[in-house]
Amino acid sequence: MVDHSSINRWAIRFLPLLEKAFRKHRHAVGTSWRMDETYIKVSGGWKYLYRAVDKQGQTVDFLLTARCDAAAARRFFEKAMRHNTVPDKVTMDKSGANQAALEQLNKEREVPITIRQVKYRNNIVEQDHRATKRITRPILGFKSFRAACAILAGIELMHMIRKGQFMLKGEGMSLAEQFYALAEQFRLA
Repeated sequence: MVDHSSINRWAIRFLPLLEKAFRKHRHAVGTSWRMDETYIKVSGGWKYLYRAVDKQGQTVDFLLTARCDAAAARRFFEKAMRHNTVPDKVTMDKSGANQAALEQLNKEREVPITIRQVKYRNNIVEQDHRATKRITRPILGFKSFRAACAILAGIELMHMIRKGQFMLKGEGMSLAEQFYALAEQFRLA
């Protein structure tokens, strides 16, 4: 018998480490990104979960921030580009903060990233939010920002495994077998 609070502590401790191990074994994403932010309740207030998917719906990256401004959007883009290939174009909604962040990044780059603000081309990422929301809605909010970051890393990790973004040698593995293989990689590291 294990108490649920023990499982919660384990999740907060080990999910970010598993997510870090996953990054070494994931498929490369495309260069056409769809980016958007959604809201997550943390400590009774709304925080912003930035997410991006490529044209095929593969998760590029995610970042939970306290604010929805140009600095937070820039942090998200820098993190996403550090862990993936630099995109050729980014499609987003009419958010001025996201546009300002990309324009700042473009000033520092030799080859600029094309910015597209087309409402209906962003439906891929809007629909992809549903998987995260479906799991976080019953949680009724997180008690701390640190716990929210850790649990969301686990939710996103499982969502990426479910979408087939995990590169393993064995084909036809179930989700549980893929997760155990990832945990084994983490244990060996």
